[in-house]
Amino acid sequence: MSSRAGWLVLCVALWLAPGMARAQPADALKNAQAAFDKAQIDYLQEHYDEAAAGFQAAYDARAFPQFLYNIGAAYHMKGKKNSDPDSYAKAVTYYQRYLSEDPKATDKAKIEKAIGVLEAEITRLKAVVATPPDGSGSGSGSGGSAAPAVVAPSQDVQNLGDVKVHGLVVIDSEPQGANIYLDDKKNGAVAQTPWSGTLDGDHKVIIEKRGYVVSESTVSADPSKLFVLRALLGKENFLGWVEVTSNIPGADVFIDDQNVGAVGKTPHSQNIKPGKHKFWVTTEGYDTYEQDLEVIPGGTHEVKAVLKGAPVGKVNIIGLGIEDSRVYIDGAVACERGPCLKAVAQGKHTLRVTRDGMKPLTKRIDVQAKTEITVKVTLAPEPSRGDAVVAYILAAGFGGGGIYLGLQANKLRDDLRAGATQNPPVDTGDSRFTKGKIYAIAADAAYGIAAITAVTAIYYTFRNKGAPSTGLVDVRAVALQPEVGPGYAGLGMEMHW
Repeated sequence: MSSRAGWLVLCVALWLAPGMARAQPADALKNAQAAFDKAQIDYLQEHYDEAAAGFQAAYDARAFPQFLYNIGAAYHMKGKKNSDPDSYAKAVTYYQRYLSEDPKATDKAKIEKAIGVLEAEITRLKAVVATPPDGSGSGSGSGGSAAPAVVAPSQDVQNLGDVKVHGLVVIDSEPQGANIYLDDKKNGAVAQTPWSGTLDGDHKVIIEKRGYVVSESTVSADPSKLFVLRALLGKENFLGWVEVTSNIPGADVFIDDQNVGAVGKTPHSQNIKPGKHKFWVTTEGYDTYEQDLEVIPGGTHEVKAVLKGAPVGKVNIIGLGIEDSRVYIDGAVACERGPCLKAVAQGKHTLRVTRDGMKPLTKRIDVQAKTEITVKVTLAPEPSRGDAVVAYILAAGFGGGGIYLGLQANKLRDDLRAGATQNPPVDTGDSRFTKGKIYAIAADAAYGIAAITAVTAIYYTFRNKGAPSTGLVDVRAVALQPEVGPGYAGLGMEMHW
């Protein structure tokens, strides 16, 4: 009977074990948060021993390195308040443990500096205690011992300032292993649950796992507090799950409407409504992959994009002042400002570079597959049109003069014709005959000069004055081709001499 009872107890224990295992992390996290919250209150009230004990309890519940830092911070502030070398020594110990458990801590340099300052302060305080200012010793003739005086912190310790505790954001889910997205799924998953780290400010947290309802929450992270976000994901039976991969990692993924923008980068996965959907996967230098997919409720679907490299080359536009220039290729804006490096299909293309106040450069380039063409652009200043303006003014002056002289000639002619009908008629030796001829000849001459000057002005207006803009083309011996390797993917380069 005892053997059967033992087997019964063992079976019950094994049956309960999974539920207990699931409950234990959640309970531990609750215990850690409760201990952290109480320790933070003690810290703010300068009860540093109680704060250190509370942060230790939080660490015992869940071993997050930030809790070790907070223990060190509590002893650091106690040592600063009481000039206590023993508290400083404990602070150094916990700071070192913190860096040991989190060697990639973002504040590593700052903590290492604090450790050095505190170690020097410990040495200084022990020397002060060993040698009192009045020179009296602690022997029998000293008349008894007095309470040690509080020594002001050194300038280096004061320069460290008051220490603030480290906060923590913990994101977990039930079940675990869900993708975590911050703010936007387009940026890709940052981690999987459970995750812990530091955040600052407001963030949208999206938690998604295949076959479960998507959880969306807003986190208002405080760098001095512990924030726990735990998502209970319910079963999602009416949606389908789609996983999009490609032979070129990091390719853009579009669903149903390319104008909306990419929903993410490969590898990408998400729940999606049942029905027909269209997927596009594309990246620069490769042909776009397209696939129609019928999504069924509760099903798992895969889009495996095989991107093939298009015959492309690279065009690299450089030059003095190119950062203020706009670059067009075949009439379309390639770059709003330079330098401009673009993948372009092989063949002949029209390159145009413009800049305010400078002559534009228009150049035909022949792009070969797997090569890079560098065009060094030198834009010439737009010439002044002052000489054209002067020519227009002279043309107008001569034209106006011709009109005036012509009118005078016509007036004299009319007067002479009127005099011819008089009795006696106008004398043929009248000076008006000569004057009229002079006016007529002068008018014709003025018209001729005005015409010549106007033609000159038009020429000055449209002539390409000064040096032209130039583009020096250099076809480098660099082969660009799509490549995929164990740890990379993209356009590979191969150099030849």
